[in-house]
Amino acid sequence: MTYVGAVRAALAEVGDPVRAAQQRAYMKSDLPYAGLTAPELRSILGPLLGEHRFADRAQWEAAALELFEDATHREEWYAAVALLRHRGYRQWLDPDLLPLLEELVRLGAWWDVVDEIASHLVGQVLLDHRVAVTPLMDAWSVDPDSLWVRRTAMLAQLRHAEATDTDLLERVLVANLDDTAYGREFFVRKALGWALRQHSRTDSARVRRFVSTHADRLSGLSRREALKHL
Repeated sequence: MTYVGAVRAALAEVGDPVRAAQQRAYMKSDLPYAGLTAPELRSILGPLLGEHRFADRAQWEAAALELFEDATHREEWYAAVALLRHRGYRQWLDPDLLPLLEELVRLGAWWDVVDEIASHLVGQVLLDHRVAVTPLMDAWSVDPDSLWVRRTAMLAQLRHAEATDTDLLERVLVANLDDTAYGREFFVRKALGWALRQHSRTDSARVRRFVSTHADRLSGLSRREALKHL
């Protein structure tokens, strides 16, 4: 049985219908849930990821895409992200993976999967391949069709700390201030503030300066988030 088949078989045998309904309502999800807690899902996926190893990169990518495109439960999306994040495939986190990651962001189009992809997958590729990937982050930050692609560019450096490219961070945030195409969307405003708040841990002065410089184009939500720990 393939990894995809094993995930689907495992999900068919477990779950809590009451929790599933609650999760679906909370996430406003078109896809139903099986009804697992996060620890329960990890306990299922861990052994499956160990048993089903990919020696072929194309098959690895195809499995993740299949779990997204043909999902019957939202946990299949989480299983796809877990597969891409698995330490056994660290060598394949490179710029060639970005077209797939962009496709998954567009398919998922909600914070639970987008934020994982942005901070852990896109973020790692950006960290390791800055010269090649930085222009793409600039392009994603002004994507004309998807606020989620923009959000990905804004959150890609959440885990970079002192290694943050501050010029890039400022560009992708300025591209999404309140008077921009998606600037009034809650999930854009929230991401902007979150990115600043996280960066304030390593460069509080720069964050204060950004908030002051762009005060007239910054939503109250973004400002509160940015200054939360200052």
